[in-house]
Amino acid sequence: MPLTRGTALGVLLAGCLGPACAQEGIYTCINAKGQRITADRPIAECLDREQKELTSTGSVKRKIGPSLTAEERAAQEERLQKEAEERNRLAEEKKRDRALLARYPMRATHDRERANALKAVDEAMQSARKRIAELQDQRQKLQAETEFYKGDAAKTPARLKRQFEENEQHTAAQKRFIANQQEEVARVNDRFDHELAKLQGLWEQQRQLQSAAAAVRTPASRPGATP
Repeated sequence: MPLTRGTALGVLLAGCLGPACAQEGIYTCINAKGQRITADRPIAECLDREQKELTSTGSVKRKIGPSLTAEERAAQEERLQKEAEERNRLAEEKKRDRALLARYPMRATHDRERANALKAVDEAMQSARKRIAELQDQRQKLQAETEFYKGDAAKTPARLKRQFEENEQHTAAQKRFIANQQEEVARVNDRFDHELAKLQGLWEQQRQLQSAAAAVRTPASRPGATP
């Protein structure tokens, strides 16, 4: 049964002088009624508040609790998980920032890569437009060939009809490709704009750090010193 009041600690300390007792803990707390309780094991009456484990000499070995309810433990675990996720997010963001700064140490490097990306998209669209022009030429030849059967469409060969259909399908595919590439131009610019906004802050931070480092390396001018 737990002891009450401060005299209990003295009793426990006085009765625990041997080597075996040196390893035992002494627990103390103040309960909800304001009473100090001391025992040789964690005190159930103080599970809702902090307890102290004392050494045999009376010094604080550790602090325990307060113990949490199931709901409180769940809330604490959720909070700790969110804090860990936030730390991981910030660490990952810093890692990406370092990689971005290493890839683009200056504005010219970033501008050059944007231009190269847009050039690749433009070349793909030019190739598609060239293919559409070829398909248009092919269609004109097919139309010229159908002139021979203009008087009787039923006599138009199945081969010629199939070629017309394939020509239309290929032309439509190339037009869809060009539309996708036009959207890709917007995506490329959005990506580089976002990166540039981030990089401008990183470049400024880097300049400030370099200026501070240079100021540390440069000795301060002394009054009357010869330049």
